[in-house]
Amino acid sequence: MRRVLILGAGGRDFHNFNVLFRNNPEYKVVGFTAAQIPYISNRIYPPELSGKLYPNGIKIFDEEKLPELVKKLKVDECVLSYSDLSYIEVFKKACIANENGADFVLVAPKATMLKSKKKVIAVCASRTGAGKSEVSRYITKILKEEKKKFVVVRHPMPYGDLKKQIVQRFEKLKDLDEQNCTIEEREEYEPHIKMGNVVYAGVDYEKILKEAEKEAEIIIWDGGNNDLPFFEPDLLITVVDPIRSGNEISYYPGELAVRMADIVVVNKVNVAKKEDVEKVIANIKSINKNKQNAKIFLTESIVNVDNPRLVEGKKVIVVEDGPSVTHGELGFGAATVAAQQFKAKEIIDPRPFAVGSIKEAYLKFKHLKNVVPALGYSKKQILELEATLNKAECDSIVSATIDLRRILNLNKPLAQVSFEIKEDGKFKELVKKFLSNL
Repeated sequence: MRRVLILGAGGRDFHNFNVLFRNNPEYKVVGFTAAQIPYISNRIYPPELSGKLYPNGIKIFDEEKLPELVKKLKVDECVLSYSDLSYIEVFKKACIANENGADFVLVAPKATMLKSKKKVIAVCASRTGAGKSEVSRYITKILKEEKKKFVVVRHPMPYGDLKKQIVQRFEKLKDLDEQNCTIEEREEYEPHIKMGNVVYAGVDYEKILKEAEKEAEIIIWDGGNNDLPFFEPDLLITVVDPIRSGNEISYYPGELAVRMADIVVVNKVNVAKKEDVEKVIANIKSINKNKQNAKIFLTESIVNVDNPRLVEGKKVIVVEDGPSVTHGELGFGAATVAAQQFKAKEIIDPRPFAVGSIKEAYLKFKHLKNVVPALGYSKKQILELEATLNKAECDSIVSATIDLRRILNLNKPLAQVSFEIKEDGKFKELVKKFLSNL
């Protein structure tokens, strides 16, 4: 019996366990580790999910303790089960595992892809924050035009009570409140809900798939980070970000997502440098399974502001999507672009006003400067975000995360930024062609 430690971040790790290890007597999973996301360690993967081989559940440890855990738990294999890691980070973890006597395992994505009875369109990315949610939403508009019945299944973000998150269904904004969603979850679910889309998520994706299949003829997999889908796709679309050119061949498993894609969308071409767009296209053609005949589409990411008067000529503080500007390493996002395009007088440095865990984020992520990451993984952290924004000496807030006015008490006006892709119609035409062949 091989003793396994699953390295994760509250998502892919649980799926890999459910599919590969839960009912497999040849392995003994001795624990999970947790990284990237705060407050998700020191939990238990509960018996309701862990199955009959693990009647007491499975402990979740902080990944910082990896060297001692490998020794203490007598681990034979460390199985990497989370995403958006540079190759250097991946192999540092491999070295730690090997140094302490354990093998280091990368599981092929196809080994954990569940087969659906319905057609699956999957949208993935080379990095967090590339714009896959924009592309997913654009595809749902096409499906509505074609009168197709669909649901969106989102990559997991089970950061709360796992027993209550086995299968989640979101149809109305009040569902977000009732299920105590974090800001990160709201960032992904809220735009779909406002469009009238039903969203599934949770922990057990075999059960989620069965529920989703009951009300849809097509399933849209809306990916997380740069991970691959949990369902076997009939059409795999990977979104690449030329602002971080070169990352599409140097981050795991994002390069796999580019290699395996049927279609690659190069997003943000309106804000990226021409040479970076060209570099990304060359890299895609060098590694994609279709090689020189890879289907590549260029899209713009267009920003809008609900109240431009709060931006023009104003001194503003900018709030961006949390994961994109933290472990996604983006120096700016849609809110910054909007502040510039709508002629803000100044984008202030928020660091002098940061408190608590928001202040700690600037110490951890050195590249963060003139943006506030929308961190809200606990009630305390949400209050720290609120305090940071209220302390800021500026005229208004420009925010590209969820509508913070729904959950924060702010002492200054907020301009809400929305963003969507724009293309020449050829990508839409190809998606329609795929639909016509179903």
